[in-house]
This record gives sequence, structure tokens and C-alpha cells, in this order.
Amino acid sequence: MREISLGVRRFEEIQAQTGMSSHLLAIRLKRLEEDKIIERRVYNAKPLRHEYFATPKGKDLDAVILALRNWDLRWGGSDGKGAAAVDLVDKKTGKPIDGLWHNESGETFSFSNTTSVMSAAWRAEREANVAAFYAAKRVTPPPATPSRSKTTASKKMAKTKPTSKTASGRPAQRKASATAVPTRKSRSRAVSK
Repeated sequence: MREISLGVRRFEEIQAQTGMSSHLLAIRLKRLEEDKIIERRVYNAKPLRHEYFATPKGKDLDAVILALRNWDLRWGGSDGKGAAAVDLVDKKTGKPIDGLWHNESGETFSFSNTTSVMSAAWRAEREANVAAFYAAKRVTPPPATPSRSKTTASKKMAKTKPTSKTASGRPAQRKASATAVPTRKSRSRAVSK
């Protein structure tokens, strides 16, 4: 919710900032969507891509996020000096928002009524998160990329050992050797036998 409140809307951008696995993030976003705290909106039809936005129910959590921010400023020492990673400024008055939200008009707090000003250190950290995320994605390409040349593929095929196949054409399971390190699955099978 913090990332969505800061204006981060796309799956990969949220993943880059939170460091969550794509599976865990997808589960959490689906749960927030089921609970009607966030909603998905299509921003690209082919391939299908969504952005995530807080619903009115989700925007009511802004005051909770502000309270957690204030607790962190007091007790967490965000950068060791108690300085905020993000300063919030009221859009109407231009005054900084410190502590709890006090508004004469009776409005409930919402990040949409503020401007977020990131500290240079936190901006650099977030940019490094994004760079590391995309660098890691480039290091591990998808298993079957059509752009690979035939010579590279044939060299790799020559290095791999052929596996035996069962009558159904599926690869046969390898038998564990005496020197093999037991895995969690093999240990649980041994215990159950």
C-alpha cells in the first residue's frame, strides 16, 4: 500500500521496490483486490498489463500509513538521524505534514492531497533497487528465447548428457547415487518408508 500511495502503480515497479518474489506479490495484490482495497486498471492491451490504484476503502488506510510513518520517525530513526525519507506537503496550504493530520475542514487524510518530496538518499536507494531488479532480470533470461542462434544451441546440446526415457517418452527419474546429498524431499521419503 505504501508504494501505491507513493504513486508506484505497475507490478514490476512494486516488485523492484519491495523485493518480493513475483509469486508472493501476485498473491498479496490479488488479496488486496479481493478485499476491494485496490483495483486493477488495464494500461496495455497486448500484452495485457495492469496498474494498481487504491479504492476509496484503500484510501482510508492512508491515515494508518501516515501513523506508521510518524511512529517510524519517532522510534525507527529512518536514516539514523530521525529524518524523513519522504516529506509530505499539503497541496492546498503548502505546509509540511508532520505528526498526525489536522485539518480544519474535517477531511480525512489522503496521500492524494499531498505532495511527496523524497530525500536524496532515499531516491538513490529506490533507483538502485530498480536498477538491481532489472539487471537481475537480464541475467536470467527466459528458458526458450527464439533469438538464440542454432550454433549456440547445438554447442549447449553437445555439452549436456542425454537422459534415458521411459516407454511413454518422458525422461526417466535418476536413481540417487551413494554420494548424492539428500534433499528435503528425499529425506522425507526415507522417513516415511
